[in-house]
Amino acid sequence: MKIAILSRNPSLYSTKRLVEAGKQRGHEMMILDHQKCVLVIEQGKPKIVYGGHDVVGVDAIIPRIGASVTFYGAAVVRQFEQMKIFSAVESQALVRSRDKLRSLQLLAKAGIGMPKTAFASHPKDIDNVLEQVGGAPVVIKLLEGTQGIGVILAETRNSAKSVIEAFLGVEVNILVQEFIKEAKGADVRAFIVDGQIVGAMKRQGAEGDFRSNLHRGGVATVIELTAQEKATAIKAAKKLGLAIAGVDMLRSERGPLVMEVNSSPGLEGIEGATKVDIAGKIIEYIERNEFTSHDN
Repeated sequence: MKIAILSRNPSLYSTKRLVEAGKQRGHEMMILDHQKCVLVIEQGKPKIVYGGHDVVGVDAIIPRIGASVTFYGAAVVRQFEQMKIFSAVESQALVRSRDKLRSLQLLAKAGIGMPKTAFASHPKDIDNVLEQVGGAPVVIKLLEGTQGIGVILAETRNSAKSVIEAFLGVEVNILVQEFIKEAKGADVRAFIVDGQIVGAMKRQGAEGDFRSNLHRGGVATVIELTAQEKATAIKAAKKLGLAIAGVDMLRSERGPLVMEVNSSPGLEGIEGATKVDIAGKIIEYIERNEFTSHDN
């Protein structure tokens, strides 16, 4: 098969591992910078031009779309889908998962546990917002933030009000969430491929930092998920329509609480912690779907 990875940076660990895993299984691997794809939209003849040439002969794509370019990246994935090319991550699921507010609403509707969350657009509602999530300390998140950027722990009511007023004053959308003290600065990531958990790790935040992101100095260790954590992670990915996902959960006194479902989860941390060939699992998922689509 000819498999294209949509990635803006060929030197990223995840991109390199997917190329390596595909080649090991005998596939032709190519990397396309989705920002440089030109979409030609014509009745009955959708196509993509890259470097002045039509993209042809591709059997499947693996989107690795950064949060900052979700809009254009999703449009490229959608164009491939219209060209009847299989995508490991569907365009609609990508867009759905990147909208933090919408994804939390969908997960809540499905009965999936999560930290109590409030969203408001008016500074006069701040006291009520804080009250709704149980008061300080609270976690304040930018709707567009990733990798722990734009996530703030406000330990007192006054500091929370100051931060929220500052964000709302410049018309930045934020979520306010209850602080799960018993998580102790750690979270759990379950990596899902095709409805199955293929690896799980615990991420512990750096000393003095409640955020557990590996990009911010967090440390990953392999763990065994509980039955409830497994069921929660699989259900969360399924509800957002993601065949490949990193489901981030907090361990709380009331069970696992989903913080986020990531549609382009990094491979370095999970492969390093678990020693599992996650990239290979993704290629095998594509193989299964290619064979199924040819059989139908």
